[in-house]
Amino acid sequence: MKSRRFVLIGLMVLALLLLGWPGAEAQVISMRFAHYGEETHPSHLAAKQFAAKVEERTKGQVKITIYPANILGSPPEQCEQVRLGAIDMGLPTQGALDKYVKAFSVVMLPFVYDDYDHVYRTLDGPSMDWFAPLAEKAGFIVLSNWEWGFRNLTNNKRPILKPDDVKGLKIRTPPEIQLQAAMEALGGIVTKIAFPEVYMALAQNVVDAQENPIAVIYHNKFYEVQKHLALTRHVYNCMVHVVSAKAWAKLTPEQKKIFREESKAAGAYMRKSIVAEEADQIAKMEKAGMKVTRPDLSLFRAAMGPAYERIGKYAGEENVKKFMTYVEAARKK
Repeated sequence: MKSRRFVLIGLMVLALLLLGWPGAEAQVISMRFAHYGEETHPSHLAAKQFAAKVEERTKGQVKITIYPANILGSPPEQCEQVRLGAIDMGLPTQGALDKYVKAFSVVMLPFVYDDYDHVYRTLDGPSMDWFAPLAEKAGFIVLSNWEWGFRNLTNNKRPILKPDDVKGLKIRTPPEIQLQAAMEALGGIVTKIAFPEVYMALAQNVVDAQENPIAVIYHNKFYEVQKHLALTRHVYNCMVHVVSAKAWAKLTPEQKKIFREESKAAGAYMRKSIVAEEADQIAKMEKAGMKVTRPDLSLFRAAMGPAYERIGKYAGEENVKKFMTYVEAARKK
């Protein structure tokens, strides 16, 4: 009799589970997603798209709260928190990730890409199969490449038409050797200032100049406190959508599939937005009073010898050599 009773109880529990017994519902996973784009910047709009689609496709089982504009710390601090699992996901650039995986630093070699399409063929191709496992060993799951853009130089002193025009300028760069090396190769004096403090530093003439992609210059309103914009396009980097390995382990295989698919979709949206809006943003900044120059980039590229040497020592010559095979293969297509 007892055995029959246990069988009946087991069948009843199974029936309740199949019928959606409240106690059997999967626990909702709440995640924090931090990044450093302004709320008007395409990075935030893409993050919102990603979060909404994930919640929709997981039927509310994964809910993502977004923290833009450095609310949870500076870019390096955010990256470290993602690695530790204190923040579930973020959008660090290669310059932040190379503190953990030196190979990422080669993405930011000055003047190595022809245009955005060349970048995308390079970074989304076989190089991803190289970068992603290295990142995972360091605690980051790479979902996809988003966007940040080609970086350009602004300043308050003079128009930039040739490398000599950069000499002596006090230039704020992030704490990333590729950008420091590029500016110093041109004769600039590099100063490190936390990103949230850049606007005020420019306004108070603590530094003369800064370098960032067009969208960053526009959405952070640096044109209000800078007179000149030179379209140098000296370094490309992008936001890399990463999830903490600790957070990733909480997801089911189906949820992981959804994350990867929606990350790529959001990244594609951001790329399209950044590229499509650049010309209009430049025009708006010109209208606001900024003087724009379009220097001969071959002169700047020719001055990069010292920068390549420094970056090579930092990244490792073998890493540089390997990555350049991907760059050249993508150029031929």
